[in-house]
Amino acid sequence: VALQNGMSLKLLFSQLSGIRDALEIPLVMMGYLNPVLRFGMEDFLRQCSQTGIDGVIIPDLPPEIYDSEYRALFNHFHIHHPLLVTPHTPDDRIREITRLSGGFIYLVAEASTTGARASVKDHQIEYFRRIERMKLPVPAMVGFGISNHETFKAVCAHARGAIIGSAFIEMLGPETGQMGQAIGTFVRSIRSGPDR
Repeated sequence: VALQNGMSLKLLFSQLSGIRDALEIPLVMMGYLNPVLRFGMEDFLRQCSQTGIDGVIIPDLPPEIYDSEYRALFNHFHIHHPLLVTPHTPDDRIREITRLSGGFIYLVAEASTTGARASVKDHQIEYFRRIERMKLPVPAMVGFGISNHETFKAVCAHARGAIIGSAFIEMLGPETGQMGQAIGTFVRSIRSGPDR
């Protein structure tokens, strides 16, 4: 939930009102902690629950603070809170993060800034394999750099799925005319390749 250009959580929840009438898939929001704290964590989670949001990823909420101050609230409102793991996270911390995570863990594919990448590197594959070997009790989803069929297929060989952010936002662009059709084409190209 990047709140820019006059966007607010109040406006976002207003726009999401009734979304459960149109979608049955799990809905997960992602955003920074500051706007949530300004909104009020309890009010935010209540609104998520009333709107039909299943999970919230807050990358800058440390697991220890989540555990001690907010986990009970997330549980009360039945909102999952997937936590992030990076290639540099030690195994014992990964197990602790997994214990606290709700729904899935978010494998950050690269310890760098987010954005589309053309391919998945060997060191990333080894990182995904390390997580696979740990046989964690929650599924892993890979994010950061997933932008095309090749990167999607490569990460899904080692994880339950992929999280696509930058490439999706870029695809949307400034045009809003045939958005539904553009989204469908984009999703099909990610799943099956651009010519299918």
